[in-house]
Amino acid sequence: MKEDFVVHGVVLSEHSQREFDKRLSILTMEQGKMTVWASGAKRPSSPLMAGSRSFVFGTFSLKKGKSGYNLQSVKVDAYFEEIALDLEMACYAAYFLELADFVSQENLPAEEMVNLLYLSLKALLHKDIPNELVRAVYELRVLLLEGEYSELPPRSQRKAVHDAWEHVLGSPLQKLYTFTLEEGSLRDFCENVELLTQESFYKEFRSIKILNSLK
Repeated sequence: MKEDFVVHGVVLSEHSQREFDKRLSILTMEQGKMTVWASGAKRPSSPLMAGSRSFVFGTFSLKKGKSGYNLQSVKVDAYFEEIALDLEMACYAAYFLELADFVSQENLPAEEMVNLLYLSLKALLHKDIPNELVRAVYELRVLLLEGEYSELPPRSQRKAVHDAWEHVLGSPLQKLYTFTLEEGSLRDFCENVELLTQESFYKEFRSIKILNSLK
């Protein structure tokens, strides 16, 4: 008999399977990206219903089956339900999950990425930090994790932008979202991060297409 084991992470995406089941993509601290089957999770009475949704952070109890991993239970730490109340914010948040899904791998521990996602979603809810800045900080830190970053902004001479760049690359995660930029520097910083992101990740993200259409 195969025993349960526990991982900690976030649900990146959910997909319906048959009438009441779900297939989840979960990014875990211990084993990277995992595909997990949540049997009966769509039933209103299912104890798995609340914990098998995108943006859920928690502790997931799994069992290894013949065709993959099966979800046994979830201890939820955070839902981030407030994000869904704002369409633009929801697009940014969905993009964060999409990008994490794109760069993450199976069997490669992802503790820093999981924590980065958590702190970035929290930053989206902070009214004093522009969503554009949260996105740029998140992207630059992901580029750092992937080894695709540059030590200096590709096309900026502004001291504020250089200082922000150095802060994002060198700060502990808990200190990432502790600064803001005036409008000109913010635009410059975001444009430089976007340039580097587009050069490094050759993918058109669905959430960004929706976000651009809103603007």
